[in-house]
Amino acid sequence: MPHLTIHTPLGELTLFEGPGQDGTPDGSGAIVALDWGRAHWPEDLPPEPVTPLLREAARQLQEYFDGRRLEFDLPLAPEGSAFRRQVWDALRRIPPGETRSYLDIAREIGCRSPRAIGQANGSNPIPILIPCHRVVAANGTLGGYSGGEGAATKRYLLALEARASAGARTGELPLAPPRPEAPPRGQHQGTPR
Repeated sequence: MPHLTIHTPLGELTLFEGPGQDGTPDGSGAIVALDWGRAHWPEDLPPEPVTPLLREAARQLQEYFDGRRLEFDLPLAPEGSAFRRQVWDALRRIPPGETRSYLDIAREIGCRSPRAIGQANGSNPIPILIPCHRVVAANGTLGGYSGGEGAATKRYLLALEARASAGARTGELPLAPPRPEAPPRGQHQGTPR
């Protein structure tokens, strides 16, 4: 399967191209997955050539991480059930820099279970391009995130979009995911004595 690994502020991401299916009108290639890290290719197989679509997807992702792009114009063909594809379509309608709750998405698509929305969200094969990071808990808390470094990655992506949508200069964008906070000076983690 043609793929391309790119370097980003979140580490390496690998894009995969497959048949377009319903992602493109003519059935040509479409992005079918985005994985965290580098793809491991069997040594006994020659590498697949990098396609124009993969190059374009890499260019658009770099613009996104540079704060110069908020939306993607790429053919996507995520593999999943009709219900999951319906959820992923709803995620793509969330404007950059905004969030929706699992309950909001459930109501939008006529589903009674926000938990089912969370499960579909967590199985999204094309994170970032299908913005599952824009979904939060009904009480406004961040909720989970299965990609990268989890909640820190979700916070980073939301902050990146908020700054870019507010028109911030590229130099003001965060350069790395936030790290866990250290305990206050004079205190230590572990069991009390």
